[in-house]
Amino acid sequence: MKVPYVFAVLTILGMCTPPALPAADASPAKNGGERLALAAGEIPNVLIHRGTCNVFVLRVDDAALLVNLGDGSVLDVLKESGVRNVEQILFTDHHREVCQGIGLVDRTRTKIAAPRLEQELFESPLQFRKWRPSLSDKYTVHGASYVRPPSRAVKLDRLLDPDDVVRWRGFEISCVSTPGSSPGGMSYLVRRDGRTIAFTGGVIHDGARMTNWYDVEWDYGFGKGLDTLMESVQRLRDLKLSHAFPAQGPVIRDADKQLATYHARLVAFRPDYLRGYPVSNLTQRAKVDPIIKPTAIPQIVQVTPHLYKFSDALAGKNFAIIISDNGRGLLLDCGIFPEPLLHELVAAMRKHLGLKQIDALWINHMHGDHFTLGSVLKKQYGARIWTLDRIVDKVQNPLRYDYCALITSYNPRYEGLEVDRPLKDGEVVEWERLKLHIDWMPGQTEFGNCLWLELDGKKIAFTGDNLFGDPSDPEQNGHEAVVARNSAIFEEGYILGSKYLVDLKPDIIMGAHNVLMTNPTAFVERYHAWSKRIVARYKELLPDPNYEYQFDPFWVSAYPYRIDLQEQPRQEVTITVRNFRDKPQRHHIRLRLPPGITATPSVLEGTIAATSREHFKVTLTADPARTGEGVQMIPFDITLDDKRHGELFDFLIQARPPAVPKGDDN
Repeated sequence: MKVPYVFAVLTILGMCTPPALPAADASPAKNGGERLALAAGEIPNVLIHRGTCNVFVLRVDDAALLVNLGDGSVLDVLKESGVRNVEQILFTDHHREVCQGIGLVDRTRTKIAAPRLEQELFESPLQFRKWRPSLSDKYTVHGASYVRPPSRAVKLDRLLDPDDVVRWRGFEISCVSTPGSSPGGMSYLVRRDGRTIAFTGGVIHDGARMTNWYDVEWDYGFGKGLDTLMESVQRLRDLKLSHAFPAQGPVIRDADKQLATYHARLVAFRPDYLRGYPVSNLTQRAKVDPIIKPTAIPQIVQVTPHLYKFSDALAGKNFAIIISDNGRGLLLDCGIFPEPLLHELVAAMRKHLGLKQIDALWINHMHGDHFTLGSVLKKQYGARIWTLDRIVDKVQNPLRYDYCALITSYNPRYEGLEVDRPLKDGEVVEWERLKLHIDWMPGQTEFGNCLWLELDGKKIAFTGDNLFGDPSDPEQNGHEAVVARNSAIFEEGYILGSKYLVDLKPDIIMGAHNVLMTNPTAFVERYHAWSKRIVARYKELLPDPNYEYQFDPFWVSAYPYRIDLQEQPRQEVTITVRNFRDKPQRHHIRLRLPPGITATPSVLEGTIAATSREHFKVTLTADPARTGEGVQMIPFDITLDDKRHGELFDFLIQARPPAVPKGDDN
C-alpha cells in the first residue's frame, strides 16, 4: 500500500501520522521554478512549489489539491512525481501572479474554488480596466484601479464563504475571511496534532511584514484597506497559528509571534500614514485668521491687498487669484465648482475688485480637480494655461496614464486642454512687475510645482495639495494623503518637497482647496520630520531592502497606458523599467499578449544601471479580425535578477469597439 502524501486533521480521521517525506529535489525546474519540496520539515507532507507565487500541494496517492497555482509550472512537476489528477485548486485571492497559469489547467478534471467576494474579479476582469475611468468606478483610487485581476476570465466552479469547509478525500479545510491585501481575500485553515496552520495568501510575509503596499491602498489616504488588513491579522492572531503558508516569501514557522509583531507594527504605522490634519474640518478654526478681510463679494475674502481666495463658504474648492494694480488677474488653480458660479464671480470681481482681464491660470499639479474650469477660462476669458513642463502631458493627454484623479475622472467628456506656457524648473516669470518663481516641488505627487513670490511684503508660496492644516496646532504635521498611484516615491516626493519648503521659509503658505497657512515655519519642520519618519515605517513593513518595489505600482510601466489600435493598427509603446537598487539589475519581461496582437519585441531582456530607468520601444500590431471586443489587457510577466514576480502590472489596448449591449440601439 502506498503511503499517502497528506496534511489535515489526521487525529480527527483516526489516522496515524505518516512518515516524513525525504526532502524533494529543489533544483530549478525547466520553467525557472523549483521542484516540489517539503514546505516545513516539522509539518510532514505540506509540499511547496515556488514560482510566481508559493503553490502548496496536498497529495493523496496520485491525486492533489493545490492552494494557488502561480504560472502553472507546478503541473509538470506534479506529473513527473506521479500525480495524475489535480482535482481542486483553492485560490486565496484574484491576483494575477497566483492564477496566471490557469490556461494550462484541464478544467474537465480540475475544479476551481475562490472567495465569493472575488467572483467578479475572476469572471469579469476587464470590467475593472476602464478606457475612460471615473471617480465612482469600483475598486479604484480616484480612477486608478487597485485590483490586479487575470487578463482573461476564469470561470469558478465553487464560491467560498467565510466558515465554509472544503472536504477533499477525507480532509477538512476551513475558510477564514482575511481581506486587506485583496478585497475578498481568504485564508484556508487546517488543525492537526494540536497545531493550527493556515494558507494565508497575501496577508503576511515572513519577518512580520506586508507582502506589498499597493494592494492594500484602497482609497485616498483614509486607510480602509489598512484597517481591513489589521482586522484580518487580528483574526488570524486569535487562531493561535503555529505555521503560516503565505503566497510570497518563506514559510512562517513562528506564525503566532509574527502575527502579533505585525499587528503592532500596523497599529504604530497607522497614525503616520493617515493625513496629518483633521480632514473633516479642514478650514474650520477656533478663530478666523486675523489677516483675512471680507470683501463686497460674499464668496471671496482678501488675504493681502492683492491676493484673494474663497471664503469658508466654499471650503474645499480650488480658487485663488492675484489682481495687480492694473487689474490683471492670475488664477492659482480653478476647479470643482459650477461654471455659472465662475461667471458670477468674474462679474463681481470686475465690479468690486478692479479685475479687468484674467491673464493666466497656473496649474499646481496633475490632478484634474485643479483645472476643471480651465477650458472655460481659456475660451471665454482668454486666459492662458501655465504649468510645469513635466505636468503638461498629464493635462493634455490624461488617458495616457494610470494615475489617480486625472481630469477625465472629473469630466468624462474631457477632450484635452492645451498648455500655452510650459514652465521649466527654476524659471522666473515677470508678470505685472512681480517675479513669479516656478519650482518643481513634489510631495503628494511627483508631478507638482510651487509658485512663490514676494507680494505685499510677504513671501507667499502656493503649494497645491502637499500640506494642509492649522500651523498653530502642534499636533498637526500637515501632510496630505499618501497614495502610491500618484507616482509618489517619498525620495521623489514628500521628502524633497518638505525640504524645499524648509529652505524656502515662506511667510504664508497658500494651500489648494481654500487652505491658508500663516506663520508656518514650525509646521513645515514637523512636515519634513514626518516625511523621513514615514519612510522608516515603510522600510520596516515591506520585505525588500529597497522598499520601493513593494510600494510603487509603476516600476514597470507603459506609455501610453491606453493604446487605441482601431484606426492605426500598428503603434509604438514605450516600456519603462526602474532599478531602485545601488547595483545593476537584470530583467526579463514578457508581454502576455491577447489573441490578434503581436509585439516586436515581445520580450525585454537586459541590465539596468544602479538607481536608474531605461526605456524600451515596442511596436504593437493588431489583427482586428482576431482580437476581442473592447478593452484588452496586456500584463507584464516580470523576472528581476533571479526572482520571478509574474504578471504584476499591465497596460490596455483596444482594437475593436466594445460590444453594444442587447437592447441598446444607440
